[in-house]
Parts: sequence; C-alpha cells; structure tokens
Amino acid sequence: MSDTPFGFGLPPEEPEDGDEGKKKRDQSGGGQGPANPFGFGGLPGAGGFGAPGGPGADNPLAAMFGSLNPNDLGAAFQQLGQMLSYEGGPVNWDMAKQIARQTVAQGTADGVKDSSVGPSERTAVQEAVRLADLWLDDATSLPSGAGTAVAWSRAEWVEATLPAWKELVDPVAERVGAAMGDVLPEEMQAMAGPLIGMMRSMGGAMFGSQIGQAVGVLAGEVVGSTDIGLPLGPAGRAALLPVNIEAFGKDLGVPEEEVRLYLALREAAHQRLFAHVPWLRSHLFGAVEGYARGIKVDTAKLEDVVGQFDPQNPEQLQDALQQGMFQPEDTPAQKAALARLETALALVEGWVDAVVHAAAKPRLTSADALRETLRRRRASGGPAEQTFATLIGLELRPRRLRDASRLWASLTDARGVDGRDGLWAHPDMLPTASDLDDPDGFVHREQLDFSELDKMLGEAASGASGGKPDLKKHDDGTDPEGDDTE
Repeated sequence: MSDTPFGFGLPPEEPEDGDEGKKKRDQSGGGQGPANPFGFGGLPGAGGFGAPGGPGADNPLAAMFGSLNPNDLGAAFQQLGQMLSYEGGPVNWDMAKQIARQTVAQGTADGVKDSSVGPSERTAVQEAVRLADLWLDDATSLPSGAGTAVAWSRAEWVEATLPAWKELVDPVAERVGAAMGDVLPEEMQAMAGPLIGMMRSMGGAMFGSQIGQAVGVLAGEVVGSTDIGLPLGPAGRAALLPVNIEAFGKDLGVPEEEVRLYLALREAAHQRLFAHVPWLRSHLFGAVEGYARGIKVDTAKLEDVVGQFDPQNPEQLQDALQQGMFQPEDTPAQKAALARLETALALVEGWVDAVVHAAAKPRLTSADALRETLRRRRASGGPAEQTFATLIGLELRPRRLRDASRLWASLTDARGVDGRDGLWAHPDMLPTASDLDDPDGFVHREQLDFSELDKMLGEAASGASGGKPDLKKHDDGTDPEGDDTE
C-alpha cells in the first residue's frame, strides 16, 4: 500500500524559483498536475462521460467545474462542498439528477436538443394512446391500464424515472460502498474512520456522477416510459417523448403518425400488463435485486486501485468503475437468479411484441418494418444501456425476445387470447427458460382438467343444502361394492 492511502497526500512543495518559475512553466505547457483530482468524468466541464481530456484538463478545478468564470466559482465550490459532505445512501442521487439534467441540456450526439412539449404534440400523443387502446381491445383480454396519456420532454423523463433507477441501482452501489471500507486492513479501520466516511461520500458521488450521466444519455434515446421492459414511470401514466419519436422515425421512410401510433401501442400494452398483473412489477424488481445480491465486488482490483492510488493519476478509481468491478458469483443460486430475470424480461417484451403485432398488422402497412426495427434496437441496446451493464453488472435487455414472442403467438393460436393472457394470473403459471427452448411442448402440454372436480364440489354443495349425492354409484348406476342381486 502506498504511503498516502487513497491518494490524499500532502500538497506539493513550492518550487524554488517561486512564482516567476511557475509562470514560465505554465507558458511553456509544463506542469504535470492531475487532469481531474477526483476522476469524475461526468461532471460539468470534464469533457463528457469518462473523458479526462475535456476543457481545462490541465487545471484540476477547471476539469471539474469547467472554465473558472468568477460568476460560477461560488456555485462550483458549493457543489464540491456538497459532494464531500454527502452522508446519504450509496448513491448521491441529488448529484445524479443534476448531472442527468445537464447531460440532457447538452443535447444528443446528433445535435438534437431537448425542447418543451407544445400543445399540438401533447394532443397528438393523447390521441395516439387513445386509438392504441381501442386497437388493443381486440388483441388482449387485459383492459386499459393507462389512466392518463402524457407527452414528456427528456428532462421530464429524467425527473419521472429517477425513483425507479434508485430502486434498481442502490443494491449494487451499497455493496461497493461497503467494499471501499473493507479493503483497509482491520487495524487501520479504527483510525481511519473519518477517511472511510469521506471515501464513501466520494463513492456515492462517483456513482451519482456515472448514473446521472447514463440516465441523461438514455433520456436522449427512449421513446416512452417502458422502453427497457421495466415500469420506470408513475403507475397508470402512458408517456411518450415527441422529440425522440421524431428522431427515431427520421430515416425510416414511415409517416410520423404511423411511427407515433406504433410506439403508442407498445406503451399502452406495457401499461395494461403492469396495471392488471399486480405482482409483475415487484417480481421484476425483485429479480433485479436477487441478481444484485449475488454480485461480488472485485476486491482485489479495488484494493489495488485504492491501495496504490497515485495522485498524478486520479482517474484510476473512475476507470475501475468504467471497466467493471462486479463479477456475478458462479453459484447455482446466482445462475438461477439471472435465468429468472432474463426470462421475465423476455416474457414481458415478447408478450408486448406479440400483442402489438396482432393489433397493428391489419391496420398499419408499416407494422412489419417497425416491429423489426424495434426488435433490433432492443436486442443491441444503446450506449447508455451498455453503461449500466458496466456499472451494475447487468444488461437490461431481453436476450430471448424472439423466442418469447413466438411462444406467445403460438399460445394465442392454441388457446385463444383469454387462455394466453390467463397465464399472467400467477408467476408459477408462466413459461420458464426451458419452455422457451421448447415452445411447442409448453403450448401443447396437456392442461389440467378441473371439470370433474368442479362437478363433485357442486354436488357436495347441493348435498349440504338438502340433497345428498350418492358417491358410491358408478356413472352407469351400478353398485361398486356388490352385484346386481338383492
């Protein structure tokens, strides 16, 4: 371990030639100061997500807060103070929200800026969701789940979905926060209490920075509140993002009204499922948490980074987060948790895909093209989803979407809409991962026939009310315990 744990050493000594020598070195480009003292690539002025060479990279404060405009200096130091004094949970969500909003304000890589939603866009979204719900009535037995339809800007999406991200990310971040204290030798932990507290504050800030950046980038990609198969927005509120819908449909050669309507079908179908399958949300989030419990922090990597932290290279801790410090435990329980999560995500997305296709195919000429575009989009994932895979060790996309969609479509053919949707009555009735391997076997599996049991229960009930069914008689009237003689 280095002599300066965590890299918080003494300030460098003043040069012998004083300010004059410092001026000459600055003018000649000398000086090897750290590009970013804390490694927060996602902070304003740090050159974007994980980019240490952003504006003012030779100046530690400029790297963290952008140009040292005197008007902004007070706010910059206030932000630094808030970061170091943070005493909340494993993620500094105030910082995450702030950075997500700043990322949204910068616009996407293709130059599309966020904009407030106008009355005409709001009306268009409401009409699309209303029509989508009418079409879905023929494709599913689940009633409408969208009490309201709203049009969001990217910034509004960030505000509305942060509570769900908190629920998803906190379990993993908690493990990292504990691990940052555990890497110190036991004899040092008693003496280093304040330092550990500071490191956890820094860890919360780092996670807040990274998550905020990723949520901000994702806000530039999503078209609704259920794009990743999880209900990220408030219950019963179907939401679409007009600015992203326009960008999504730009090069598809499909009329914007059709694109909006197809995406409204997907959003409304998700809302029906989550509204009328009450256990589904907790099942999905519980699967994420169960998987997170089985993730172990690579303490060897963390100890190496923290123990040999170089003040001249402070991005090491940030780089470690970006490269991934989380390894799923190779245990049967963890494999089962991953299979449960992947299957649940695939079943949700597969059902939505099958139902929306059934509703759209007879009515939209572009239904097949839009379906394939969205399938590929979900299968590949965007840069923000890849960021979350690195940060929390989990890819939030269904690996077996096509298999699940085929299974739901086959169930519709074999059992009808009611029989298919009836499987959502209880999680134990849903197809498993092995059923996705053999969809025909699941679809045509003999279903339990409860008609005889119902008949007996009905007869028993009538007997209790006066009549008494003769359970000793065969159906043909013969007595099983004797012959036909008196």
